[in-house]
Amino acid sequence: MKIAEIRADCYRIPFARVLSSSRHGRIPDFQLITARVRDDEGAEGTGYTYTIGQGGAAVRAMIALDLAPVLVGEDPRPVERLWDRMWWRLHWVGRGGAASFAMAAVDVALWDLKAKRLGEPLWRLLGGHSPEVEVYFGGIDLEFPLDQLIEQTRDYLAAGFRAIKMKVGRKVLGEDVERVAAIREVVGPDVPLMVDANMGWRVDRAIAAARAFRRYNLLWIEEPIIPDDPAGYARIAEQGGVPLAAGENLHTAYEFRSMIASGAVAFPQPDVATLGGITPWLKVAALAELYNLPISTHGVHDLQVHLLAAIPNASYLEVHGFGLEKFMRHSLSFKDGKTTAPDRPGHGVEFLWEGLEKFRE
Repeated sequence: MKIAEIRADCYRIPFARVLSSSRHGRIPDFQLITARVRDDEGAEGTGYTYTIGQGGAAVRAMIALDLAPVLVGEDPRPVERLWDRMWWRLHWVGRGGAASFAMAAVDVALWDLKAKRLGEPLWRLLGGHSPEVEVYFGGIDLEFPLDQLIEQTRDYLAAGFRAIKMKVGRKVLGEDVERVAAIREVVGPDVPLMVDANMGWRVDRAIAAARAFRRYNLLWIEEPIIPDDPAGYARIAEQGGVPLAAGENLHTAYEFRSMIASGAVAFPQPDVATLGGITPWLKVAALAELYNLPISTHGVHDLQVHLLAAIPNASYLEVHGFGLEKFMRHSLSFKDGKTTAPDRPGHGVEFLWEGLEKFRE
């Protein structure tokens, strides 16, 4: 069995409504980059990653021009060996960044192909701990007026979510506090509530914000500062008094090692689509388990439900409103704060390619 072809495509998809965060501002669309790995017996695995509007062409080019030439003709089954080959192929210009995005799409496709060949759902192949996974809805809503934020929260509670995350990082801290207080009142005292600052603060502001939020019983504050300052995270965790979460901007397992070893992060959040794929994601999850930490996720919930279902230290699956469901044959359902990993062979994501075609770049 050999890899016969690796196809890479990029699509720019508008959001149903403009999203917003403290660091990225207004976000009108995102880029979906797909990789399809076909073997010489006709079987195919699909992987994908995404950007928030920039860099998709570079990721697609890396897949097509740098990764495909060294993988075509190889046996697709030893995925770890192929991941290592991709890592060293891009090491000089990579060690994170766009290279990790490109590797992720291909690595996910290889695991999907392997699971399909074995007739197993991906979560069972990877460990099969429990198919039932807790979920939360991750709002991208910093600029929403308060009444719209409240309406969104009520909608997602009605849709079966039992944990909610909202954006913070407005210019005036008092406005953040007012909005957190309002959403805590909407969800009640027992629903887990998280906030996400998207790296919008410095250490001193983050400590002040954490202290102001204490009375609202937050499960975590996510990404209060840039991801390059583990010592800063440790100061915020110690002086702020609220648990911290981080990971969406850590793009290698080595970066997670530094952050976890600093003792600063209570909820590591690897994103399979930006970390380099399933292969390094599992390493991060195992490392977190050794530190007695639960793993949450960021984005691409249709893939990452399998990963949380595979491991013993799973926490919450983040569900993003990116709108990919209308381009998929199957999508997850949510009830009483949980979802169930699919039993279809592979990861079970089947894109409706015809619907995506008009968004091709």
